[in-house]
Amino acid sequence: MALNASAGAAAAATPLPAGFDHSDLENDGPKAFGDRMGTPAPDEKVLWKGRPHRALLARTAFHTRLLGAYFAALVVIALAMGNTNAAIVAAVLGTALLALLHTLAWLSARSTLYILTDSRLIMRIGMAIETRINIPLKQVKSAHLRLRSADHGDIALELEGERLLGTVLLWPHVRPWIYAHPQPMLRAVPDAAGLARMIADVRAQFGAIERNLTEIKDAASQAGQTGSQPAAIPARIAPAHLRGDQGLEGAPA
Repeated sequence: MALNASAGAAAAATPLPAGFDHSDLENDGPKAFGDRMGTPAPDEKVLWKGRPHRALLARTAFHTRLLGAYFAALVVIALAMGNTNAAIVAAVLGTALLALLHTLAWLSARSTLYILTDSRLIMRIGMAIETRINIPLKQVKSAHLRLRSADHGDIALELEGERLLGTVLLWPHVRPWIYAHPQPMLRAVPDAAGLARMIADVRAQFGAIERNLTEIKDAASQAGQTGSQPAAIPARIAPAHLRGDQGLEGAPA
């Protein structure tokens, strides 16, 4: 389902929630220490803040379930062939790899804070070197939702503008298999469907946006299935004076 909403209709249908206290942002996750790219301005209304769910991030971004099944299959095959030593090696390597990936997922979730204001999305990310990403909402063309569980999911933001963020800078907070125009992704966030609607409603003040609430189909899984995909519903394009503005900003802290 794809919906288009004007600013007036969106404001009338979905009142924006009350804002958060700005001081709370410095006590929750990575700090920005007042940096303008990572800290909302005093006149910005903070509508939502959140971070990835660790276990879900490990499964979806670090593919722990798939790799666990792979090493389990190696162990079974080795045992079936009577090679106990190979089975032990596969089990040890698989356990070590899964422990490493879960640790990385924990570090990634711990070092991430997503902040949605009435004018932009701020991403404080980075396990080793903190990076602050500033995404003006007026440059968001559509918000794509993929539900991962009953109440968690991923939201990928399709952007316009001349300056584009790189996949390496964003990873793992980026939609997979999209390299020409990387799409920042809010990973494993709670109440993902409600958040996607909120982003679309807030974005509507800058012009129409396609609010796409259908499940994302990754590009890798679409190869060879093009004929079975439903036709895309065209989105209304934002007015010309809202396009061509300065692009996205992202820099190490």
